[in-house]
Amino acid sequence: MISEFVKYLVKNQFVAGILFLAIVWLFFQVIEIVIVLFASYVIMAALKPITLWMQSRKIPRIAAIAISYVSVLLFLILLIFPLVPFFAGQVNNLYVNFPTYINSAGEAFGLDVDQQSVARAFRTEDIGQNVFAFAGGVFGGVFSVIAAFVISIYLSVDYKSIRGGFVGFFPRSRREKVESIVNQAEDKLGAWARGQIILSLFIGSITWLVLTALQLGQYALPLAVLAGVLEIVPTVGPILAAIPAVIIGLSISPTLAVMLILIYAGIQILENNILVPRIMQRAVGLSPIVVILGITIGGQFFGIAGALLSIPFISLLVVVYKNIRSTN
Repeated sequence: MISEFVKYLVKNQFVAGILFLAIVWLFFQVIEIVIVLFASYVIMAALKPITLWMQSRKIPRIAAIAISYVSVLLFLILLIFPLVPFFAGQVNNLYVNFPTYINSAGEAFGLDVDQQSVARAFRTEDIGQNVFAFAGGVFGGVFSVIAAFVISIYLSVDYKSIRGGFVGFFPRSRREKVESIVNQAEDKLGAWARGQIILSLFIGSITWLVLTALQLGQYALPLAVLAGVLEIVPTVGPILAAIPAVIIGLSISPTLAVMLILIYAGIQILENNILVPRIMQRAVGLSPIVVILGITIGGQFFGIAGALLSIPFISLLVVVYKNIRSTN
């Protein structure tokens, strides 16, 4: 049935073109749902080895899945949520005082900074005017994260039936190959997710310790969280994370700014030469150009979620492409 339909499309290229455009249109109509589904698949792939390990220790499958997800929730509740009020206060102080730091940094280089323009860009009134839009964006993001987390639970519980149904769409002669591709994709996506979490926690922690030691304790936590979050964005993320810290350091003294540049560069060197080869060795290694293009295109079309998930998506495409190429 499927093979006959494919042959029909090959012979009728106009119909195939219309069908392709319809699929692309439908894809963009439901892109938010697709992103949530892909994120849930990545979460499931990241926790899959943990559940399999517990199953090998004679723990029932449902119990292993429950323990995995409950552990993640407890980590978020016990470690991250208590820091939210303290973090929010420091972010507010950083936001209010950042125009002053920009002006001071400009004066250090002899630049004439338009203080009114800078202050206007950081006006408190603008925050009030956009508070509902901001709250809506935050709520939508939190809802998407919760939805991805819940869907990933269902994917883990019904993993065998969902995977069997997906593989069953293909001819019997290709099912073994499809199984292999699915295994490789899940290994890559899971390794990427676990590696990124470890890297983000490490980079955030070491940044917080260093900034606290340099008497930047008032802003150490938000800058460290920024460094940890932007660590998910390869190549570009660490550079963007260093800019606010350097501006604040330059407003205090040029020596401190130079020290911060060297420290951020040192952390990046440590990451690229020691941490990434050890932690991310199972994840795909993409060239910096592909990474930057993927992040740019993903962010342009699909926002922050698209930028963050562009690397695992490209990794998935690479796995599929290599397997298809090896069969030809």
